[in-house]
Amino acid sequence: MLERTRIPDPVLAELQAIAGPENLRLADGELAAYARDATPLIHGLPDAVVAPADTGQVARILRLATEHRIPVVPRGAGTNLCAGTVPLAGGIVLSTVRMNRILEVAPQEMLARAQTGATTQALGDAAAAHGLFYPPDPGSHTVSTIGGNVATCAGGLHGLKYGVTRNYVLGLTVALPTGEIIRTGGRLWKDVAGYDLTRLLTGSEGTLGVITEVTVALLPKPATSRTGLAYFGSLAQAGQAVASILAAGVIPSTLEFLDRRCIDAVEQYAHLGLNPDAGALLLFGDDGDAAMVARSFERIAAACADCGAIAVQTAGDATESEALLTARRCTLPALSRLGSLTILEDASVPRPRLAEMVARIGTIAARHQVTIATFGHAGDGNLHPTCVLESAEDTDGLGRAEKAFADVFRTAIEFGGTITGEHGVGAAKLPYLGERLGSEQLDLLRRIKTAFDPAGILNPGKLGS
Repeated sequence: MLERTRIPDPVLAELQAIAGPENLRLADGELAAYARDATPLIHGLPDAVVAPADTGQVARILRLATEHRIPVVPRGAGTNLCAGTVPLAGGIVLSTVRMNRILEVAPQEMLARAQTGATTQALGDAAAAHGLFYPPDPGSHTVSTIGGNVATCAGGLHGLKYGVTRNYVLGLTVALPTGEIIRTGGRLWKDVAGYDLTRLLTGSEGTLGVITEVTVALLPKPATSRTGLAYFGSLAQAGQAVASILAAGVIPSTLEFLDRRCIDAVEQYAHLGLNPDAGALLLFGDDGDAAMVARSFERIAAACADCGAIAVQTAGDATESEALLTARRCTLPALSRLGSLTILEDASVPRPRLAEMVARIGTIAARHQVTIATFGHAGDGNLHPTCVLESAEDTDGLGRAEKAFADVFRTAIEFGGTITGEHGVGAAKLPYLGERLGSEQLDLLRRIKTAFDPAGILNPGKLGS
């Protein structure tokens, strides 16, 4: 735990003057709600929570914090899974929940502007009302904020075909720790004037500046979409099917996998009629012109059959499609019922090594005597190994789980992959960042951090610290 920095009373008074007394929280009970995010086991109590209304207020708060060397942790909905919004050194949690407006949808330019606290679903719904589509869809899209998605470069089920958040961010309004306000990028799909600060800030996890407004690119809403699934005797066969599908010239909008343990947990939880005897489940989907989607599904079904699929089924309508997608979306809550503590991580490997990586995770789990189920994005090699423990008080089990995940991350690196594909580094993965990047890159990260945040107040204990 970092050394805490207490907030002097005059600074608290000024925070109250900036944001309004009703938007400053100091009571222990209120502060406790901001001591952790969706990451288990890591927590840190803030000294104050402030909810500014606009970019100007954010800039004033940051300038004040820099002057007094007070840590500031930006926070949206707190749904991240890497302890990225945990105030490890106390200080101020800067909540963006009041900055939640969709500012504009411009159909002719195929873009939207939103304040950072707007939810991903609100942005998607606003785009859909104009016949447009915002593709990134992290699992927490109903509550997660667009600013948080940008700060972590969130992924989701559409990553293979449509990419991740960074592929849609055109411009940002950002308050720097010094109190300066910058606007990177803009409304253009092409703009190479200067360093690409928009890309640098996307995925910076609240360590360089506080994002207050976002401009994103939109796409035409697909005319139709379909979903299906295939069962296999082993994940190796499912991996072969993924390679065969892509080799057939199909880039599905969804290509997800569940291992045997996940299939069983989901079926017990949601009673979807899944085959619990299958070794792996491949969930696939595509969207676009109806005739094109029909051709894609023919190729996908053929590829799965050629690779030994036990069965292939496709949804007949939108209701059935949503039921199939439920199998993937409810995997985490289903696994959570197996124990009182669930630790969800992510790592990515090159797609051809996906099945090998899952097999290695099984070996690692057996060696450390922990239960790990694995699901994830088959199309882009991003896995979500999930450890279930009986109790958070089981210190021996926690220690074994920690060692198991360390082996998982190092295996991903060994396979040419990375320690996180979409959750972020935060505090949870920071111990492994040096092994992924090397000392030279880490030093460069620190120099970049110093250029943006000379006093080191933003999200200390995270990237660049």
